[in-house]
Amino acid sequence: MALSPRLDLRQSQSLVMTPQLQQAIKLLQLSNQELVAYVESELEQNPLLERDEGAAAPDTAAETAAEPVAETPAAEATGETAEIAAAGEEAWGGEGEFDDDGERMDQTPWRATGGRSDFDSDDRQMAETLSREKSLREHLTEQLNVDIDGAADRVIGLQLIDTLDERGYLSGSIEDVAELLGCPVARVEAVLARLQRFDPPGIFARDLAECLALQLIERDRLDPAMRTLIANLPLLAKRDVAGLKRLCGVDDEDLAEMVAEIKALNPRPASAFDHEIAQPITPDILMRPQQGGGWIVELNAETLPRVLVNQRYYAKVNRDSLSKTDREYLTERFQAANWLIKSLHQRATTILRVASEIVRQQEAFFRHGVSHLRPLILRDIAEAIEMHESTVSRVTTNKYMATPRGLYELKYFFTSSIASSAGGEAHSAEAVRFRIKALIDAEAPQEILSDDRIVEILKGQGVDIARRTVAKYREAMRIPSSVQRKREKSLLSKV
Repeated sequence: MALSPRLDLRQSQSLVMTPQLQQAIKLLQLSNQELVAYVESELEQNPLLERDEGAAAPDTAAETAAEPVAETPAAEATGETAEIAAAGEEAWGGEGEFDDDGERMDQTPWRATGGRSDFDSDDRQMAETLSREKSLREHLTEQLNVDIDGAADRVIGLQLIDTLDERGYLSGSIEDVAELLGCPVARVEAVLARLQRFDPPGIFARDLAECLALQLIERDRLDPAMRTLIANLPLLAKRDVAGLKRLCGVDDEDLAEMVAEIKALNPRPASAFDHEIAQPITPDILMRPQQGGGWIVELNAETLPRVLVNQRYYAKVNRDSLSKTDREYLTERFQAANWLIKSLHQRATTILRVASEIVRQQEAFFRHGVSHLRPLILRDIAEAIEMHESTVSRVTTNKYMATPRGLYELKYFFTSSIASSAGGEAHSAEAVRFRIKALIDAEAPQEILSDDRIVEILKGQGVDIARRTVAKYREAMRIPSSVQRKREKSLLSKV
């Protein structure tokens, strides 16, 4: 076979990640604080961008937000929203979707406030970003995401985190949290018991005695004598040595050692975090019930940076005698400004579209509580609003919604599912966990439910679940086996 050079024509398709497309993707995944910082950086770099301090929120978003979710079709929820792109399968419109000449773009106002860009290449800003210490809320939320699997329990945990005061103590009552989330007090107490094992030791205590006790448990030093001392802190404050020795059953030397241990504990576990637990999170979406039924979901205007393109300045400078390099620079800055305006608008409407669909899908939770969280995955939302899963993933990260049941990150509404034995709608794994715990809490000492029996009961209720899954959920909730529960309840009945 002879070897010779030749020319071939081949046709192929590929997704080119233009700088504008990369900017659009970047904006979508930013939190509202990061977005403000990014826009502030763009204002500093682009002479054709300026703040619009007094403009109102965009009419399209305001009108959309005012419509009840239950009556607004998903496709119409945000008007002319275009989908954001990611590498691979998805595409946010395409370059043809955007008007590079910027016609009338200066009439889309967005408001910007102060801040710094996390994407600025300045080394000093990078160092400032990296050296920022985590707040107590961030520290606790990270542990919550790792240690607690269930979405419903994480929702309860988030609510408990938000009730902490500057000392790290619970400032609200367990009953109030249970009422807000529509769940039993016992379930909130169970979640609280798990949170009280978080770092720093002593966090989530309800009073000083419990705070000290939690720290002693961490050190494996909460013996009966120490427990008695903790229960009689007023006597310790009065320096009633004789009374404490009598109650604790110890001598002078032991009491002195116990008091020294108490003094070494931290009565304010949150003090190491400089009280940042009180720093509020600004929600991106606001949700409230509508009279006559349905929900109103709207963007929080406080989180929407408002900037505009200075068309007059561009026209004036463009008329002047400029060199070719200056004209190219001015044109590039003008197109970049228009891209930013368009990207901000699409980011806002995409967030609203995703949030509206989440509210539709999880309406039972908002009406009845955590036990009614339905199974939900990214694909469910993506298919309903005809977007890509990765777009929904970006929208639901670091975006918060203020609801009648509290403030939650959008990703907390996603939970796994368990099939229905009757072939109907699947059940949320969290709702199934709730049913298992309710069955065990209600069991009589003479009728302890085995895992097999729980499977039978759940299947009778339409939940198709395996025995090993029941055992897994039970162990995750720190519930002993049926044999252990029977032994414990038998002992309690004899006491």
